[in-house]
Amino acid sequence: MKTYLVTGGAGFIGSNFILFMLKKYSDIKIINLDKLTYAGNLDNLKSVENDERYIFIKGDICNKRLIKEIFKKYTIDYIVHFAAESHVDRSINNPEVFVKTNVLGTVTVLNAAKEVWEKDGRWKEGVKFVHISTDEVYGSLGDIGYFTEDTNLDPHSPYSASKASADLIVKSYYDTYKMPVNITRCSNNYGPFQFPEKLIPLIINNCIEKEELPIYGDGLNVRDWIYVEDHVRAIDMVINSGRIGEVYNIGGRNERTNIDIVKSIIDYFKKNVDYTIDESLIKFIEDRKGHDRRYGIDSTKINEELGWYPKMDFYVGMKKTIQWYLNNQDWINNIKLGEYKKYYNKMYK
Repeated sequence: MKTYLVTGGAGFIGSNFILFMLKKYSDIKIINLDKLTYAGNLDNLKSVENDERYIFIKGDICNKRLIKEIFKKYTIDYIVHFAAESHVDRSINNPEVFVKTNVLGTVTVLNAAKEVWEKDGRWKEGVKFVHISTDEVYGSLGDIGYFTEDTNLDPHSPYSASKASADLIVKSYYDTYKMPVNITRCSNNYGPFQFPEKLIPLIINNCIEKEELPIYGDGLNVRDWIYVEDHVRAIDMVINSGRIGEVYNIGGRNERTNIDIVKSIIDYFKKNVDYTIDESLIKFIEDRKGHDRRYGIDSTKINEELGWYPKMDFYVGMKKTIQWYLNNQDWINNIKLGEYKKYYNKMYK
């Protein structure tokens, strides 16, 4: 039985990964280490909380003693490192927290793994550290072209700079110590359990509440969107088949402007939920500082090496996502009762 240490497993992508893996594999154990900051939510994992293959540990990846204790207690085969402060707006307001968690926390986990997995310069057979990163580390594209794994890192926000720093730290452990690692860089995710500060759940929730729909700048920033289950399926393939030391880009081949995303959600609500929802709710607000204009991912490498391709059609995925939020309003209401309400009022009101 293989044992996975998943850091940040109560967050959006991490929880979807855990649910996917426990459904796909019967003979694995997953240890979920999460600090349960604002975006970590154990409600995401209620369906597996009594599964004997699943263990939750509340804790901080910067806590060296705790990380060492986990490695002493459990025989860890794979580390899937999601844990990170992960929202650009928050990084602009408080960059120090992002550096501490995303860079120093990553080093803490790497060192704990190295201490157990490496003996006399030899690495234990079959182990791997998989670092989950983002396409934002590449910076911004013009109207044409795509990010490849060889694109120079050029981060523009404290968030993306902290993730790029973590990427380079992970790479250095491979280059220096030959630690078995992979790095994945994915485009914008959407789907169930996404914290409502992000564009798609924010707009869905505001349509439900008939509130204004805030859009940064002119709304023409372009992102490549991927359904979260396609992303976690790619991570599983990288864990099992990715070449040691390699970076893999994961993209949905689905570029959309922010305004197009918002209008597609409005259109669905108007036709299927509430005919009074229309574009008059759109409110253009001051643009985000350092707002990258366009991201586009070239996934040729993972397509050709691992045979991964996105399966979810964007419109089908959006319909599933909207329906999930409509059917799980208690989930989002519980979030809105907490710290998020203050944050929302500060950022968008």
